[in-house]
Amino acid sequence: MTRIPRDPTERPAKGAGRKQIGAAKAAPAASETIIHGAVPPRDVLLRFIAENPQQASKREIAKAFGLKGEARIELKAVLHSLEEDGLVEKKRKSLLRPGALPPVTVLDITIRDIDGELIGRPAEWLDDDGVAPAVLIKQPSVAKGKSKTPVAGLGDRVLAKIFPAKDRGGPAYTGRVIKVLDKRKDAVLGVFRSTPGGGGRLLPIDKRGEELLVDPEFTGDAADGDLVEVHLARLGRYGLPRAQVQNVIGSVASEKAISMIAIYAHGIPHVFPERVLKEADAAEPATMVHREDWRSLPLVTIDPADAKDHDDAVHAEPDPSPDNPGGVIVTVAIADVSWYVRPKSALDLEALKRGNSVYFPDRVVPMLPERISNDLCSLREGVDRPALAVRMRFSKEGRKAGHSFHRIMMRSAAKLSYSQAQAAIDGNPDDKTGQFLEPILKPLWEAYRTLTRGRERRQPLELDVPERKIILKPDGTVDRVFVPERLDAHKLIEEMMIQANVAAAETLEQKRQALIYRVHDQPSLAKQESLREFLATLDISLAKGGSMRANHFNGILAKADGKPYETMVNEMVLRSQSQAIYSPENIGHFGLNLMRYAHFTSPIRRYADLVVHRALVASLGLGEGGLTPQEEGALDDIAAEISTFERRAMAAERDTVDRLIAHHLSGRVGEEFDGRVSGVTRAGLFVTLPSYGADGFIPVSTLGRDYFIYDEAHQAMSGEKTGLGYRLGDPVRVKLAEAVPLAGALRFEMVSEGRKMPTAMRSFHKAGRRNRVNAGKRPGTRPPRGRR
Repeated sequence: MTRIPRDPTERPAKGAGRKQIGAAKAAPAASETIIHGAVPPRDVLLRFIAENPQQASKREIAKAFGLKGEARIELKAVLHSLEEDGLVEKKRKSLLRPGALPPVTVLDITIRDIDGELIGRPAEWLDDDGVAPAVLIKQPSVAKGKSKTPVAGLGDRVLAKIFPAKDRGGPAYTGRVIKVLDKRKDAVLGVFRSTPGGGGRLLPIDKRGEELLVDPEFTGDAADGDLVEVHLARLGRYGLPRAQVQNVIGSVASEKAISMIAIYAHGIPHVFPERVLKEADAAEPATMVHREDWRSLPLVTIDPADAKDHDDAVHAEPDPSPDNPGGVIVTVAIADVSWYVRPKSALDLEALKRGNSVYFPDRVVPMLPERISNDLCSLREGVDRPALAVRMRFSKEGRKAGHSFHRIMMRSAAKLSYSQAQAAIDGNPDDKTGQFLEPILKPLWEAYRTLTRGRERRQPLELDVPERKIILKPDGTVDRVFVPERLDAHKLIEEMMIQANVAAAETLEQKRQALIYRVHDQPSLAKQESLREFLATLDISLAKGGSMRANHFNGILAKADGKPYETMVNEMVLRSQSQAIYSPENIGHFGLNLMRYAHFTSPIRRYADLVVHRALVASLGLGEGGLTPQEEGALDDIAAEISTFERRAMAAERDTVDRLIAHHLSGRVGEEFDGRVSGVTRAGLFVTLPSYGADGFIPVSTLGRDYFIYDEAHQAMSGEKTGLGYRLGDPVRVKLAEAVPLAGALRFEMVSEGRKMPTAMRSFHKAGRRNRVNAGKRPGTRPPRGRR
């Protein structure tokens, strides 16, 4: 799928008599041309104020747009109307978007993101303004030598110059430190272990962390096994660094301690404030006001067997219209969360602070309290529930003929699990599904076959990446790890949800309503080139050029299908992809090969979906709970925040799985396992255990007595003398040498002998295009050339 450019007919012409105002700072939208000397439209003014906070006084705005005389008086009236509508607010002489940061702000640096970058938030922030925006701290470059910019660290309070972020998908702002106001000692999380005679040690929860020594006078209230926060006390020339306990979080001996480590380490809000719970408890069931009565339509929910909330229901039937012979009508109904969670309410502010629900093997940290998510907005069988529904018509070829949105009251006809519905279709109905097989399930599967024809024509990216599930014992430890079977029932729901998401984006565009899209850019040129070099080593070609489509990658996957390197190619294609994010600017969805896509189907667990629901309610005139002008003006910031929170959740979930598996395998040190090389670096090999989905590391110094050469193009490590080595995707036998459960780290030793590297690779090495790595100071090895 190619990246979707804007329609060139929407771009302003660059011609005589027109001038791009403030082009270096804030260009107009693609569909607008701004006349120099005339007061620009409200949306252009709002964008200029958001992107140029340091030039947002009335005088600076007039200067930027070349306004004089009468135009300045008109500008004053427009700015006053924006202020009255709540779209801007005046601070001193400057104008700011509500919830926007002033040009110079005091920040507290609280966390690092998954790339290790420092993230700060304003030191003072009103709850009524929503979640405090994140600021990516730009540190001075070491390469430039001595810099006048102060270097900040985790836990510092700083005065920073604020700039709107240029990159999508991260924090809404970047900040340059002007001055460090309060240099705090770094806070470190770890598990306290007491030692005889008093004091103790802090075991790190980070894979790159080190043990710390806690002297008896600095243990505070910590007991053996407590998760604690410490500050570094002092660093001596010898021995372990010292630390002082500052805060006791709780014992890690409890059943759910593993996920609690990730919750605290990543700063995930997990306790609902009292005012939020009170607001949820006070909520009353929705009435028929502003709703259509669809309670007689036999919508059904199909979810995992252990699901506690049910936010989507489906129905399908043949299209009776003579204009659509062989066509189908698919209805998707989604819980009407926007009715209960109103903008700027306590529930709304807390939901935005969380961004999404976070799913751990042992718990869920929900975006909304259970009164909302598991009760009022759960589409329970036989219970009246409010919903937003989309009715879609498809031709027999799977092409959409039209759709419409409705605010309804529904009553679920049945609560089914994926396996239950699939078994009924496969000829094994139970007492419950037997009665629904003919009237409900078979029409759903017929509609799914119709939608599949459209999907096959669309050709989305078809990666085969198994998703593992961890089953825990009552004590919170791992019982087993398995890959759930991918059923047609899963694909049916997935495809119907995708179509509903597309319909939401299309409707909002047609209504010229601002929204938050789910966008996925095509792979960067650099990633394309890396993949191209790798594929060339397998005699698989990847076309050059900036415009790629998903079916180009599908062709590559097809060529690798059934080959020894199939897994390796799937892995590399996945790594080449960009990360999907939320954005009010549409660039299409590369992976799904869709021009317009928004998240609509899970407002219980994703804030982006709640915003889309509100936008539909407002633009279609469906009653209360719609998007407000203030929210619409803040969509850039909201999209940046929830994209950041999504990555935070993914990192926390991944860390928890790593810790659980490391704990599960900690009693099996010395045992051998079948693995697969999942990463090759200068420092060594990453190996995945397919049975567990766990990754471990093999340092290059333990690979053998040969001198190993890292070959980035071939994603391989090979011995210079023997020509034996290891390549990405190779099956290997490894021995577990060390497991560190608290950090989720595994270290392996290689048991398998390397395979003979292809002649082309050895020629590649001899040509000198290589990076050497030190195999360690062992007999039969030698240091790299630069150290001889």
